[in-house]
Amino acid sequence: MRIGIDARELLGRRTGVGRYLADLCTVWRRLPSLGAHRFVLYAPAPGQNPSVLGPPFDTGPPGPFRYRAVPGAGDSWWEQTRLAAALNEDEPDVLFAPGYSAPLRIRVPVVLTIHDISFETHPEWFSWREGLRRRWFTRHAARRAARIIAVSGFTRDEVVAHLRLSPARISVVWSGIHRPTQVAGLAREPLVLFVGSIFNRRHIPALIQAFARVAVRVPAARLVLVGDNRSIPHEDPAGLAAAAGIADRVAVCAYVEDAELASLYARAMVFVFLSEYEGFGFPPFEAMAAGVPTVVGDTPVARELYLDAAWRVNVGDVPGIAGAITALLENADARAALLASAAERLPRFTWERAAGETLTILDRAGRQP
Repeated sequence: MRIGIDARELLGRRTGVGRYLADLCTVWRRLPSLGAHRFVLYAPAPGQNPSVLGPPFDTGPPGPFRYRAVPGAGDSWWEQTRLAAALNEDEPDVLFAPGYSAPLRIRVPVVLTIHDISFETHPEWFSWREGLRRRWFTRHAARRAARIIAVSGFTRDEVVAHLRLSPARISVVWSGIHRPTQVAGLAREPLVLFVGSIFNRRHIPALIQAFARVAVRVPAARLVLVGDNRSIPHEDPAGLAAAAGIADRVAVCAYVEDAELASLYARAMVFVFLSEYEGFGFPPFEAMAAGVPTVVGDTPVARELYLDAAWRVNVGDVPGIAGAITALLENADARAALLASAAERLPRFTWERAAGETLTILDRAGRQP
């Protein structure tokens, strides 16, 4: 079977969709190069080899993958015109579209991954132009797709309710998780960590307000925020920390190198992720895998995925958030209990399982008459 893949999200600094696709490809690259599956990666980067896309193709043989460069900007116009033309010319058995949208006028069946539909349910989190673009393309791509992959049961239910699609067309495939590099020889310290893009829905102001309370109780505590600030309307974490009188206790980093991030995970005592809306939510799992007890917003997807492996709080309850962080900083038994639950939960979220389930869906879609 020949599987086409929209691979543009592998280019540049990768966000969630790019990392998701790279990890699936890492597993698929282990398949026999002359086996039942062949993959063609389509992206606008010039070149003839998958190595131009970076990891996992930048080292070793490409395995069952080959690359077709499709010139252009890699935007929606490119998707609907030049990518569509390339696919209609090549006619793979199925197209895997890993990030919300796909060419609408192609003869190839499409398997579309939808990670969440926040642009539909919370348009206030997006600029009007970006929200409109995402809503229009996702709605039409979802209606056209032969099969839809939702990364959680929560996302499936959102798609059914808001895009009015039959649940029979949607498969839930939980993603795998990234395991941070382990760093030996570093001791845990009263460090509270957040890692992830800063969106309004992740309630960084509430975290800073809560940490101001924690700092009174635990004088040695520090808060580190790591991630691009993509909030709309704009939030200023450093300014909020200064206004709360804790500027010297809070570090805000748009980006850190992998070695520094691994060090932060190795030293942190608590990870906090107060998101009110996620389709899946990688950061808490990554923190758990690094041995950091985790506090998350009490949401449907958190209840589905984390169960009792994370301490769930109301994202607007500043005293409750502060209480959870303080309890974990001060109580080794509470930290150990959360990590024991996480150790039981984490094996459910492997990329090997996710890649196998996704490939089965692609097979079925490609073989439909």
